[in-house]
Amino acid sequence: MSNLRKSIFFFFILFQFCNINSISSSELQFPCNPSLNSPYPFCNKSLSVTARAQSIVSLLTLEEKIQQLSNNASAIPRLGIPSYEWWSEGLHGIATNGPGVSFVGPISSATTFPQVLVTAASFNRTLWYLIGSAIGVEARSMFNVGQCGLTIWAPNINNFRDPRWGRGQETPGEDPMVASAYSIEFVRGLQSGNWRREREIGPMEEDDGMESLMVSACCKHLTAYDLEKWKNFTRYTFNSVVTEQDLVDTYQPPFRSCVQQGKASCLMCSYNAVNGVPACAKPELLQKARTDWGFKGYITSDCDAVATVFEYQNYTTNREDAIADVLKAGMDINCGTFMLRNTKSAVDQRKVKEEEIDRALLNLFSVRIRLGLFDGDPREGKFGELGAQNVCTEQHKTLALEAARQGIVLLKNENRFLPLNKNAISSLAVIGSLANNVSNLLGDYVGVPCSPMSLLEGFQEYVETIFFASGCLDVSCASDDGFDEAILIAKRADFVIVVAGLDLSQEHEDLDRVSLVLPGKQMTLISSLASVSKKPIILVLTGGGPLDISLAKKDSGVASILWIGYPGESGGKALAEVIFGDINPGGRLPVTWYPQSFTNVPMNDMHMRADPSRGYPGRTYRFYTGDRVYGFGQGLSYTSFKYKLLSAPQKLSLLGNFKAKSSRKRVPHVGDGANVSYMEVEDVESCDLLKFYVKLLVANIGEFDGSHVVMLFSEFPKVLRGTPQRQLIGFERLHVKRQQAAESSILVDPCNHVSMADESGTRVIPLGDHIISLGDLEHVLSIQVL
Repeated sequence: MSNLRKSIFFFFILFQFCNINSISSSELQFPCNPSLNSPYPFCNKSLSVTARAQSIVSLLTLEEKIQQLSNNASAIPRLGIPSYEWWSEGLHGIATNGPGVSFVGPISSATTFPQVLVTAASFNRTLWYLIGSAIGVEARSMFNVGQCGLTIWAPNINNFRDPRWGRGQETPGEDPMVASAYSIEFVRGLQSGNWRREREIGPMEEDDGMESLMVSACCKHLTAYDLEKWKNFTRYTFNSVVTEQDLVDTYQPPFRSCVQQGKASCLMCSYNAVNGVPACAKPELLQKARTDWGFKGYITSDCDAVATVFEYQNYTTNREDAIADVLKAGMDINCGTFMLRNTKSAVDQRKVKEEEIDRALLNLFSVRIRLGLFDGDPREGKFGELGAQNVCTEQHKTLALEAARQGIVLLKNENRFLPLNKNAISSLAVIGSLANNVSNLLGDYVGVPCSPMSLLEGFQEYVETIFFASGCLDVSCASDDGFDEAILIAKRADFVIVVAGLDLSQEHEDLDRVSLVLPGKQMTLISSLASVSKKPIILVLTGGGPLDISLAKKDSGVASILWIGYPGESGGKALAEVIFGDINPGGRLPVTWYPQSFTNVPMNDMHMRADPSRGYPGRTYRFYTGDRVYGFGQGLSYTSFKYKLLSAPQKLSLLGNFKAKSSRKRVPHVGDGANVSYMEVEDVESCDLLKFYVKLLVANIGEFDGSHVVMLFSEFPKVLRGTPQRQLIGFERLHVKRQQAAESSILVDPCNHVSMADESGTRVIPLGDHIISLGDLEHVLSIQVL
């Protein structure tokens, strides 16, 4: 274990011990206790958030200020301010990863939703919002009984750039538009909740970006972070070399949307460096969020990321310079103790000014005030009635089940093999080490689930006679010792379901994969079972990373393939419902599935665009030029859908102050005026007036009711270097009954959706014919300058 990891582990245990002891008290400590007749201005709720925060900071000594710069912020007894633990996790349910959460108390479990990549596969904005809201409600409920903090360090909105990334499971996938949409909905739900919003509160005011918060969300990890360990590269020392073009149109959009539309109150800077400068010490990265995006909140480091600036990245020659650099860059709080131990020395050496600490504290206390932590007893506030009765509710558990249903992706279904007729099955063989294991199907960043159900238990609700064998002893499947038993039951049963894929032994934080094929002898087991079973088998794939299952895809003995990812506590029930036809699958892959040959591509190469001159194939569906096992957006249904385009503009005219800028390169042989090849977004007048709807009719022409994801793509005219092959510009999930049709309207914002970054990182709208596609339908939209 590295010294860094040892220190993280030590302080994690210390914080857990302190946290558990503090929450054992029956009384929740809070400042501004009315019984004490607190005279301090920061207790005056009629003042602005900023004025109240400034009041707190002005009353603190230097030593007290420094003690606030850690995630475990110290108490200030003389002002009646208790300690506060900033680090709580809620990626897809309240999790035990951070010291701010404990399941020792009146609340012993919380709803565990599917891992983020699975809910992303639903392409359902409403679902994302509701999950965020449910997690927010459970966080506030647990806070009210002393078991959780109110600053939740989620969501993870880094792009799933490389299929080997161990944390790709935590993200909304590879597309920056989808990640942006997810961040907006999840953050809005988490921070405001909808538990009584429609009945009593109404929409949150957003006039100054300082509205009150039910829970604080934190968008992480800023930025270009998607490598744990690969060869001699680690996330603690990795330098992400990113072009301005890729930074602007791939890596940054989710964070910009999270701030501008989601109104996130926290950003987390990542371990890695970006173009030679540690992310937490990069002013143009952190300050841009405030100056250009309007961010109003606090910026935290990833845990011990400030220490890495000095100890691992050797960016500075001493500890004091590391602290000075991150504070000047705009970071506010350090997860860890590095700043607690070294900031006083930095001040004494005049490398850090006290007003720089004051700036950070102003942001920190502003968020605590917005959370209602300086309004007296929070249990008497507008969220005070929340408690144990609001955690693991039937509503939340049903939502977890619905999320698992909507996220399951059907990848293969030869001859309409599925769904199975539950009334015509006398026996079923279920094979796989993960089939009878609940904890391994939850993914990382989890807590204690409410009502977990294994896959095997889900099938038992449909079939009376079930044979089970693990086949492989575990997911690594290093031995074939269990194959004989699996083959024996496969020969006896009417139908065979094989559960294969990945679990956290193969991919997780601090662990990337080196291969894209199924681990060990899993594929050998699948082929063996397919060759002896009475009928073709059903293959269920778990895990959060893409897999090269080309052999199973081509094998006629494998009739159907379903991807369930990490489906959460209700995954067992959801999968059984899909296989037996009570639910029609409608999920779509949110990430490209590459062949094994992609492992020859260096994981540390951050370029998105293909470069044929060096044999580089590019990344994600937008730029990848190689073969695919399955593509982004693929997913089958038990029924068939047909589109009819009802209306879409054929021409779009841009009006703006178009002037040649000599400092920016133009496409060769293209001049200004009427013959321009693109227009910079900042020059376009009234972007809002350019928005338009694509209206279409979606007809279900099959025999099953079903949900369908409409995905609207655009192919840009190739007037700029690095133009995407195609780009998602809109999506919607809708339910259509069999032999009926439903109308759908997708809003397109040309300044955002039909623009791209040029090589200098400037967002531009290519002029000419854009081909908008819906499945097999194509529509030409001509964009010109007036």
